[in-house]
This record gives sequence, structure tokens and C-alpha cells, in this order.
Amino acid sequence: MKITSLTTFAVPPRWLFLKIETDTGLVGWGEPILEGRAASVAAVVDELADYLVGKDPRRIEDHWTVLYRSGFYRGGGIHMSALAGIDQALWDIAGKAHGAPVHELLGGRVRDRIKVYSWIGGDRPAETAAAAVEAVGRGFTAVKMNGPEELQYLDTRDKVERVVANVAAVREAVGPDVGIGVDFHGRVHRPMARVLLDALAPYHLMFVEEPVLSEHVGGIADVLRASATPVALGERLYSRWDFRDVLASGVVDVIQPDLSHAGGITEVRKIAAMAEAYDVAVAPHCPLGPVALAACLQLDAVAYNAVIQEQSLGIHYNTSNDLLDYLVDPSVFAYSGGSVEIPRGPGLGIEVDEDYVRERAAVGHRWRNPVWRHADGSFAEW
Repeated sequence: MKITSLTTFAVPPRWLFLKIETDTGLVGWGEPILEGRAASVAAVVDELADYLVGKDPRRIEDHWTVLYRSGFYRGGGIHMSALAGIDQALWDIAGKAHGAPVHELLGGRVRDRIKVYSWIGGDRPAETAAAAVEAVGRGFTAVKMNGPEELQYLDTRDKVERVVANVAAVREAVGPDVGIGVDFHGRVHRPMARVLLDALAPYHLMFVEEPVLSEHVGGIADVLRASATPVALGERLYSRWDFRDVLASGVVDVIQPDLSHAGGITEVRKIAAMAEAYDVAVAPHCPLGPVALAACLQLDAVAYNAVIQEQSLGIHYNTSNDLLDYLVDPSVFAYSGGSVEIPRGPGLGIEVDEDYVRERAAVGHRWRNPVWRHADGSFAEW
């Protein structure tokens, strides 16, 4: 079996799909996307295709090694996202070639389903309590919301109180047993992160996500290690080498590698195994499309320390299209009791509606994240 072509499709709302074709007729799908940089990632996929065309798609570990190491310069969001989507598609082909889901090729599943959570409240948290109640009404047992909006290094007490009030309202609305994740989104600098962690402790959160940017974790390590609330981070780390020092520092309780950013199934399985050695949980980051989610679920199936899965159904970014639109059978992601079944079909376990992909690719997208500024005109982290 030989690879004959790699084709990318930029589709709304902000995703990039990849189709790898072979001379046997088997095809694999991946999702190589870095939000806001779809065209750049597609260009890297096209460059990496020069090596892959004509190769046996089943030599996944070797292909990953060559595509990572052979360009001399390596790593970073764009390169690793391109590699991630290629890796997902190669595993999809391998599973289809054997008539088995990817997780069976990785040793078989350790769980039949995994807990999922629903996003509520948007970029600027609003009506979060009502949205949380609605999500619970749809069967979710965990939700995640953004915490602060713009925050200066030293900011006013009213902004802290606004975050606390939003979280308190959600906790009151859903009761003590629903998990609540609060995402600081890397918007918070060290001084205010200390304040917010203390202020939110009484609400018994499931986790606080990206309390500071990963590059600043070392400067607040003592605070994070002492936090009564589990600390989650990792969506902007792209390889096992990026995660190594964070895990060794003891500051993180839940890592969140993204299978469309961090080298795909091959690399994230290694990252998850590293985390298990530190007794750290895994909750893959995935505010993306159906191929990315399918890849996450195959990883969740074989990672003992996987605890909960992000998914994008109804997320505020999905305006023109949503998670299930590009699937022939959307019931593969039927949520029940706050969980989703691990797909059992061959490969990634989903069937992509290629006709609809091509139709929406004719529309495409040029999604960009917002640019925020503080009241004094300086740039604010989004």
C-alpha cells in the first residue's frame, strides 16, 4: 500500500481537514489545525507531503520520526499541528486496513466510555448560570467556563468579584456534584492569579485551567503546588519535550495536550504515559471538529489516566457549522449520562461526509481570534 495524495480542506467555522489517499482505495482523515493559522498549517502539510507520497502509510512511527526530525528545525504550533493531522489520518488508514478501531491497534481499550463536559458562557462570561442549568438538563455532569476577561498585572477588586460572582452563581445553580472547570485562558499574570486562586477555592472547582501562561509556570510554582484546586494546562505545549519540565515541576494535576496540535495520537500517547508516571491526569484539549474528537477518543480509550474529554458541540465559536455537521452518522458521538462511548468502527471510528466537506470548503474560512486591549490601550491576552 502506498500513499498517493494529501488534500486539505478549510471548512467553517474554523477547521482544517486532511484526506490521505492510497493506491488501494483506503483513505484516512485527520484534522491538522492551529486555530487562526489554518492556511499556514495547510502549507506545512503540503511541504511534508513531498516525503510521504509513495510511502507505505502503515509505518506510522517511522513517518512521525522523519517528519519531526528531518527538517532540522522542529516543534512549535504550526509544525506540530501539521504533523498531528497527518498522524491521525495514518492511524485512520491503519485501522481501516485491519478492520479495527485504532484503540485495538494500541493494545485495546481500558474503558468503554469517557466523561465529557460542555462549554458555557462564551469568551466574556455571561448568563453562565442559566447555560449551566441548560447543559445539565442535556445530561452533562460537568461544564467549563471562562473566568476573567482582561486583567492587568495588578487589577481592581471589582474584576475579581465579577469572576467570583459568576462562578458562585453557577455553583448555586447546579449544586455541589456537577464539575465546574474555570479557564483563566492565560489571560492572568502571576499577581492576579494568586488572588483569583484563593478567591475561587471555596467553590470546589473541578480544575482551574491555564492559571498563567505555561512559560510563566515556573515563577508561580509554589502557589500552584499549594493550590487546593487542581491545576490544568497544556493546550499550548506541543511535544513530550514541552511537557517534560512541567510534569517534573509538580505544578500540574491535569495535562491538556491537544491531539491536533501536539503531534497527533502517536505523540500524545507518549505524553499521557509520561504524565501517568507523575500520577497526573489527562484531559485532552479539543474545542475543534469531529476528526479531532474521534482521535481524542481513541487516545482516551487506551490512556488509563484520561479523566474527561473536551468537545465543541454548541461552543461559542461554532457559528456557521457545528461538530456533527460533517459526519455521515452523527450518532457516533451520542452523549448519554454525561459521557460518550468510545467509537468502535474501523480507524478513527467515524465516517466523514466528503461531499459536504467539499461543499463547505468552497466557502472556507479566515477565522481569527479577537484582539483585546486594556483601558490604557495596551494589548490584553485573549
